[in-house]
Amino acid sequence: MRQGGSFARQMLLVRVGRQRGATPVIDAPVPSAMRLPDLDPRSLAQIEALAPVSPASRGGVYAEPPGVQSVATVEAPPANPPAPIPLLPGDRTVARRVKFAVVQGCTLASLLLGMTAIMLAVAGADPRLGAACLLACITFDGLDGALARKFGVASPFGVQMDSLGDMTSFGIAAPVVVYAALRGEVPTGVLIGTCALVAACAAVRLARFNVSPKDGRFFCGVPTTMAAAVLALSVLLGLGLPGSVMVAGVALIAIAMVSSFPYAKLVKVFRLPPWLLLLPIFGALLNPRLTFGLVVLAYLLSGPLLWAYQRKHARA
Repeated sequence: MRQGGSFARQMLLVRVGRQRGATPVIDAPVPSAMRLPDLDPRSLAQIEALAPVSPASRGGVYAEPPGVQSVATVEAPPANPPAPIPLLPGDRTVARRVKFAVVQGCTLASLLLGMTAIMLAVAGADPRLGAACLLACITFDGLDGALARKFGVASPFGVQMDSLGDMTSFGIAAPVVVYAALRGEVPTGVLIGTCALVAACAAVRLARFNVSPKDGRFFCGVPTTMAAAVLALSVLLGLGLPGSVMVAGVALIAIAMVSSFPYAKLVKVFRLPPWLLLLPIFGALLNPRLTFGLVVLAYLLSGPLLWAYQRKHARA
């Protein structure tokens, strides 16, 4: 009868005794099946070492168990919120604000024209109208960068706006216009996959351009602006090629955007010998479609050729 109570006292490590004025506790008989045997003294020592110790038992001071280093919890000071980046760095005069608004207006005009091209293609209008909107997008896209440099209002906000506008106009609107122009000439699944490839490659190209160091001489891959110009002119001119050839050409342009081949900027192209620049002009007067196709093919091939030339001279 006493063994169960003795075990409980040993576990709690509390001496139980009679207090003055307390009513004595009479233990009820415990069945023999529920009685627990007395513990070995070594087991009692282990229980005492592992038993939790109340802070009150040590004078209100909490002591860590042996072998555990005390760590003081220190609240970190609240971090200062980062300062907002101004949309227009530098002096915020009225003149500079007006110039900044003009530049951003050109970027928004390019974006809205791209949306117009998408709406025209969805509405079933003549694809050449959407292609004309794309060419207008290219005009405004080149204008905003030139004005930003001339007015001295270039900013990180303008860079992000230009990238988003390019993705809308050249990464989405351009393949939508191509889809509207080639619909019914090739299998729908193939056409959808090719146009989606253009959008994906344009996104990769723009993201890579934003985080890569700039080279003043060459582009790394065909820029999205030039790719959109090629696609728009192809729709406007109506090259008359089979649908399978057109789809292959669109896929080639998409892959060229994300390639690592160096492509010359237009400034370097215009520095070519004058007689070489006159050839496309005379060719456009005789057969504009054939001349356009040959110029585009020559530009696409110039990247791998220039890459091979640079590697050859680097080894020498």
